[in-house]
Amino acid sequence: MKYYLMVLCCCVFSWSQSQDCNATFSGEVHDFHDGTPIINATIFIESLNKYTTTDINGRFSIDNLCNALISVEVSHLACETKTIDVNIVNDTFIEINLEHHIEELNEVKVTGASGIKLTKTAQETHLKSDVIDRFSSLNLGDALKQISGVSSINTGNSIVKPVINGLHSSRIIVMTNGVRLQDQEWGIEHAPNIDLNTAGSINVIKGANALAYGGDAIGGVIILKPSNISLKDSLYGKTIVSGNTNGRGYNLNTSLTKTYKKGWYLGAQASLKRLGDMEAPDYSLTNTGLNTKGFSVNGGFKTFEKGFNVYYSYLDNEIAILRAAHIGNIEDLVNAINNPQPLVIDDFSYDINAPKQDVTHHVFKTEFYKRFKKFGRVDIQYDYQNNHRFEYDIRVGDDRDKPAIDLTLKTHTVKTSVTLDSKNNISYNFGVNAGYQNNFAANTGVRRLIPDYDKYDLGAFFVSELKLNNDLSLDFGLRYDFNQIDAKKYYLTSRWNERNYDSDFGNIVIDDLGTQLLTNPVFNYHNVSASAGIAYQLNEYNSFIFNYGLSNRAPNPSELFSDGLHHSAARIELGDLRLKQETSNRISGSYNFQKNNLSLSIEAFYNYIKDYIFIEPTGTEQTIRGAFPVWSYNQTNAALYGLDLTANYSLNDHWFLNNKSSITKGKDVSQDQALIDMPSFKTVNIIGYSNPKWLDLKSELQSEWVFRQNDYPNNNFEVFIPTTGQMELVDVSTTPPAYHLLHLQSNISLDISEKTDLNIGLNITNIFNTNYRENLNRLRYFADDVGRNIMLQLKLNY
Repeated sequence: MKYYLMVLCCCVFSWSQSQDCNATFSGEVHDFHDGTPIINATIFIESLNKYTTTDINGRFSIDNLCNALISVEVSHLACETKTIDVNIVNDTFIEINLEHHIEELNEVKVTGASGIKLTKTAQETHLKSDVIDRFSSLNLGDALKQISGVSSINTGNSIVKPVINGLHSSRIIVMTNGVRLQDQEWGIEHAPNIDLNTAGSINVIKGANALAYGGDAIGGVIILKPSNISLKDSLYGKTIVSGNTNGRGYNLNTSLTKTYKKGWYLGAQASLKRLGDMEAPDYSLTNTGLNTKGFSVNGGFKTFEKGFNVYYSYLDNEIAILRAAHIGNIEDLVNAINNPQPLVIDDFSYDINAPKQDVTHHVFKTEFYKRFKKFGRVDIQYDYQNNHRFEYDIRVGDDRDKPAIDLTLKTHTVKTSVTLDSKNNISYNFGVNAGYQNNFAANTGVRRLIPDYDKYDLGAFFVSELKLNNDLSLDFGLRYDFNQIDAKKYYLTSRWNERNYDSDFGNIVIDDLGTQLLTNPVFNYHNVSASAGIAYQLNEYNSFIFNYGLSNRAPNPSELFSDGLHHSAARIELGDLRLKQETSNRISGSYNFQKNNLSLSIEAFYNYIKDYIFIEPTGTEQTIRGAFPVWSYNQTNAALYGLDLTANYSLNDHWFLNNKSSITKGKDVSQDQALIDMPSFKTVNIIGYSNPKWLDLKSELQSEWVFRQNDYPNNNFEVFIPTTGQMELVDVSTTPPAYHLLHLQSNISLDISEKTDLNIGLNITNIFNTNYRENLNRLRYFADDVGRNIMLQLKLNY
């Protein structure tokens, strides 16, 4: 009897199993972007080893499934693979959405040297992670000089500000991980407080054609983006260690990222950099060391449909300024200019003494995004920045360790944007932002160069892109910004009357202290910006880009309020309350050619800037410390124009040639003379060799030729020197001679394991230890530029 019961139970069990395994799993796969069906998408159930593909209507069906929870992988060419959990209960139908145009949403891929672009009609260049890693021990300004048309203006070996087509400082927006950097970037003495190692890629957009980032970027926008997060279970990172002979320094950077298939991720990065006194070919550059430390953490959730991110970074830069550049009076300046060597040369040291800067910068950001089917994407972001700057003069007595400048800049920003991209041939992007900034200048025992102020910002933008066909694209943008600066500033009564402020700004005086006046200047600015561009692919090999940009920039606090001795620059700086907004009209055109082994890019621009603000020497002034040169802010109508060339030619599979040349001219139209601080004509030629079979060897010999800048205004002046009883000419205008440098860069890669490799790099700059002085280096009055440097770099990817 028991055998009959066993047979009956088996039959019942088999029958129940067959009943549970007759379910049909079906559905449709649509394009999340515009709702159209996706053909030949693969539906794969790994646990059952079953798969199918979608038909012409995007439909699929898999039969004979049991009721259970299954994991389904949906993939298609040019789509991001999607994994979903489906609970099968009898016949089950679902709708699955993929983004078929994911490669086109946030970046445009172009061939040639340009790499990945964020815009379609702007003059833009992309730097990849391998270039960034090569400059790990240097700074942002040094890395960007690899781009044609980008140079730098220096106030020390580690204070390097990027210059784009002749424009710098407040005319350039720097974006780091979606945050607009606010770090008192007003003058050339303030380098961007950014750790280059936090960036996975860098895009440089020339001109005011990226209105989503701001309307006052007359010079351009620099966008540092973090490394991409992959949607898979993974743990990866890299560590870079490098050593330098010049400065006897080292650099350590390490990063680690954990990602999950479901979209969660967490990353951390830390860096440490230390340099001692740098060396010119013939002497030590006393007090030119650097001590930098920083870290960042980054985490959140990311899928195509939605996600959020939380980011924090900290950076502390302690930067020494050449001791010989600190002048006690105008006679020291005359002696420094006339002396072929610095007036102070000491033995090598890692000590960082006054004059120096000590700057800490905090960035906190949180953002959220959500995509809606057949509509687009909504982004919301809040960020906070705290920038604390100390500038130390050489002081004596009880004040010897007290900074001469102590500024704290706090910035809050909220912004939101909406991208409508449900149609293949057209997209719209619009958004608003609001910001509040507070600057506090602590009492340091000397007159405050920059006053306390509150700044309020409100902006809105609209950008559209239209793809007429495969060869022709158009874009148009419009932006409005409102800025208000509300300051509290003390003026010497004598200075107030000397500049005739009593007649123009008598209503802003809120307290008369006899020798000083307390004022409350409040300025409101309304800025309108616009851009329009066209990109045309003439044929397979030739393409053109044309663009027009209108931009307005309000004067910054330094240009308005500077009033006193800028100790780290050893000069008196005078702002002007009468300064008006700058208005830039920039037209540009680019020609790109690529065929076989040759790629060529030619970029031309013309930028007319009404009420261009600049600072120039205007004489001397006596203080209790002696006479100092006076630099005053002024305005004029200016025209900047130039040409940038990039060419690459592959001789064969191993050898290649590269040329990057740029020329920028600046003219003071009102005075019919050259503009001050314009970069020299520069051409860089590279011959390179690569061989994957030889440990992936890559090597480049670089020839850098910088011509003398022959176009400059005459700002020389004469002063009386008491020790000689004679008038002396102070030559602050004549530019240094042309120079030629050779550099070598080479690296190989070793496979340590299946997932780990070691890259060994050797970089030699200024191979022949050439003496030279760069026109845009403020220290050229006091010393030669840096001599030969040999850097060995080890990069471990794991």
